[in-house]
Amino acid sequence: MNQEEKGNNPDIHHIEEHQLSQVKITLSNPLRWVNSYVLRGDDGVTVIDPGPRTSSSEQEWLAAMEQLGFEFSDIASVVLTHHHPDHYGLAGWFQERSGAKVWMSERAHREAMLMWGTDSTMDHALPALFRQHGMPETKLALLPEHLNGFFPQVMPQPEISFISEDLPFRMGSRIWAPVQTAGHAPGHLSFFHADSGVLLCGDAVLPQISPNVSLLPGSDAEPLALFLAGLRRLRELPVRTAYPGHRHPFTHFRERIDALLLHHEERLAAIAGMLSAAGRLTAFEVCTALFGEQLGIHQLRFAMCEALAHLAELARREEAEIIENEDGMCYFSVRKQPHS
Repeated sequence: MNQEEKGNNPDIHHIEEHQLSQVKITLSNPLRWVNSYVLRGDDGVTVIDPGPRTSSSEQEWLAAMEQLGFEFSDIASVVLTHHHPDHYGLAGWFQERSGAKVWMSERAHREAMLMWGTDSTMDHALPALFRQHGMPETKLALLPEHLNGFFPQVMPQPEISFISEDLPFRMGSRIWAPVQTAGHAPGHLSFFHADSGVLLCGDAVLPQISPNVSLLPGSDAEPLALFLAGLRRLRELPVRTAYPGHRHPFTHFRERIDALLLHHEERLAAIAGMLSAAGRLTAFEVCTALFGEQLGIHQLRFAMCEALAHLAELARREEAEIIENEDGMCYFSVRKQPHS
C-alpha cells in the first residue's frame, strides 16, 4: 500500500526485538513520507520525529496511537533529531496534549529559532542572499510566501529540553549515545545503541537519497565541510541496522556513507570544471546547470542552497574564489594559483 492509497490508516512497521515501531507520516512533497519512531519502555513511550503539523498528520497519529495501544498520557518524551518541519513540526502539538518533555540539541534549537522563531527574518534574508548570487526577481518573489507557509507546520512551538552529546540518553528503557553532526541540519542528532548496533539516524544518512546540504544566511558558513566530517565520524560506528528519517531501514551503512562521500567529491569536481570552462558563474547559474531550470520553488530553494554549499567548500579548499561586482552581484571562478 502506498502513501496515496492509505489515507488516514497508519502505515506501521514493528521491530519487536527493539520495542521499536516505525510510523510513516505522509508528506506533501516528493519525499512522500517521514519515518517517525515509537520506542516503548518502563520509562514510558518515546516518540521520535513526529512529522509536520497538518490536519492529515494529526489524524494519522491518532489512528497510529490507537493501533499501537497507547494514549497521550503514556508519552514521556518527544525526541527530535533536527529542526526541519517534517521532523520537528508536531512536537508542540504532542507536548500540549501529553505534558511530555521535548528534547533536541541546543544547536538544533538555535537553528529552529533562526527559521521559525518570532524574530526570524529568513523570509527577507534568504531572498537577499539569493539575489546577490544571481537568482532572478521572478523566482525571488515566490520565496517569502513559500517560507512563511511552513509556520503552521511547526506551531505551537514546544518548550525544549536539551540533549548533551557528552551524556548517555535514555529512551525505551535503553541507553543511547547521541551523536551530533551538521551539514544537513546544524545540531542534528543520531542515536546509537551499542549492544544491538541500532542507529536512529534521522536525515544524517539516507538510503537512495543524498541528504540536502544547505548554506543559509546566519547559519553555518561551511556546511558541506561539516557534513563530510560528520559522515566520516558516523562511519566509525559498528552499525548493524540504520533507521532513517526517509525511505526504509537499511544495513549497508558504511557502504552508503562511502557512496555519499564519493557523490560530493564528484559534484565538487563537476562544479570546478564548470567554473574552469565558463570563466565565472553565479551560484544560480551553477544551480540550474546541476539541477535544471524547471524546479518549483520548494525544490529550487534546496537546490540553490546546495549549490552555495558546494561553492563555499570549493572556496574553503582554495579551489575557487568569489568575486563581488560593484553592484553587489557575486560570481565564482577558479582560484588562480600563484606562479612559483
